[in-house]
Amino acid sequence: MLSLLRRNREIRLVFAAQVISYLGDWFTFVALAGLVEDLTGSKFLVSLVLVSFTLPAFFTSPIAGAMADRYDRRRIIIVVSLGQGVAALSMLLVTDSRVWLAFVAQSIISGLGAFVRPASEAAIPNLVDNDDDLRTANSVFGSTWGVMLALGAALGGIFSQTFGRNAAFLFDAVSFAVAAGLIALVHRAMQSHETGTGSGKRIQPIADMKEAVTLARQDPIILALLSSKVTFAVGAGIVSQLPILASNAFNAGDAGRGLLIGARGVGSGLGPLIAMRIVGNDMSKLLRVCGFAGLVFSGCYFGAAISPVMPLACLFIGLAHLGGGAQWTLSTYGLQVESPDHLRGRVMAGDFALVTLMLGLTSILAGLTSDAIGVRPTIAIFATAAAAASITYLLLTKKLVRQIRARSLSK
Repeated sequence: MLSLLRRNREIRLVFAAQVISYLGDWFTFVALAGLVEDLTGSKFLVSLVLVSFTLPAFFTSPIAGAMADRYDRRRIIIVVSLGQGVAALSMLLVTDSRVWLAFVAQSIISGLGAFVRPASEAAIPNLVDNDDDLRTANSVFGSTWGVMLALGAALGGIFSQTFGRNAAFLFDAVSFAVAAGLIALVHRAMQSHETGTGSGKRIQPIADMKEAVTLARQDPIILALLSSKVTFAVGAGIVSQLPILASNAFNAGDAGRGLLIGARGVGSGLGPLIAMRIVGNDMSKLLRVCGFAGLVFSGCYFGAAISPVMPLACLFIGLAHLGGGAQWTLSTYGLQVESPDHLRGRVMAGDFALVTLMLGLTSILAGLTSDAIGVRPTIAIFATAAAAASITYLLLTKKLVRQIRARSLSK
C-alpha cells in the first residue's frame, strides 16, 4: 500500500485530495446532524441529513456518468470541487428560521459530488500500471473513506463542540478548494485516448445511461455487482439513526455522535483491506464475499440496537462496517475490472445512483419509523431487512459463482 503511494505520484495526489475532502465531509455531517436536532428536535429531519448527503446524487448521476466518459475527468473534478466549496460556505447562513438552507446547501454539495465520484473511480485504472496496483489502489481508497470517517467524525465532534459548528462548515469549504488544487497537479491522463474528448456529441442522459444498462444486461457479472450495493443499501438507511442513537439512547452530544459515526469509520477502513486479501483476483470469491459481508453488516447492527452502553454499541457498529466497507470496495473494484473505459464512467455513475436512491429511501423510512416507534426498534427492523436482502443475493448469484469458478478451473 505505502509502496504504491511512494511509486505513483498521480495516485498519491488523488489520495491526498480524497483525504482532505473526506475530512471536511465528516466535520460537516456531525455538525449538521447536531444543528438540525438542536433546532428542530425532529428525528425525521435528522434522518434527512443523511438523505441530503446521498439522494441528490441519484438525480445528477445520469449526466455525471456521461460527462465522465466524454470530457476531461481531471477538469470535471476541479470545477465541481470549487462549486462544492461555494455551496459549503452558504451553511454559515443557517439560522433557526433558515434550517431549510442547510438541506439545500448539502443537497447541492451531494449533487455535485455525483460528478466527482464516477470521474475519479473511472480514472483509477488509467492511473495505475498493472492489475495488482489497481487492486491495491482500491484497498487504499476504500479504507481511506473509512479511516477518514473515523477520524473526521470523532475529530469533527470535538472540533464542533470546541470551536462551533460554523467553524466545521468553514473547514469543509476550504477542504474542497485544497482538493481541487491537488487534482490540478495530476499530469497523467485520467482516461484513454479514445474517451474524454467530448466528440462533439450532445449529452443525452437517458440514452447515455441506456448504454450502461445494456452492458449490465449483457454481462451477468456487472449486473450482480450493481445489485450487490443495492442489497447492502436496503438496511443502510439505519446509518441515519446513529446521531439519534447517541442522543436518545446514550444522552450524548456532538462528541457522542462523533464516536458512533467514528466507529462506523473504523470498520469501513479495515473492511476493504481484509476483503481484498481474501478475494485476490478471484471474481467468484468476490461475489460471494459481497453477499456474506451484507450478513455481517445486518447481524452486527442488530447487536448495536440492543446494546445497553455506548462502548458496546461502538464495537458492534465497527464490526458491522467491516462488512459494509468490504462490500462497497469489492463491488467498486469488480466494476472497474469488468467495465470498458469508454463506458466505465456511466457504469460507476449508475452504481452510485442506484445505491444513493436506496440509501435515501431507506433513510427516509428509518426516520419515519424512528419517530413512530423509537430508534432501537427501528435499527433492529432495518437490520433484519438487510439480512433478508443479503440471503436473497447469495441465492440468486449462486449459479453465476459456480460458472465463474468452472471457467477459471478450465483455463
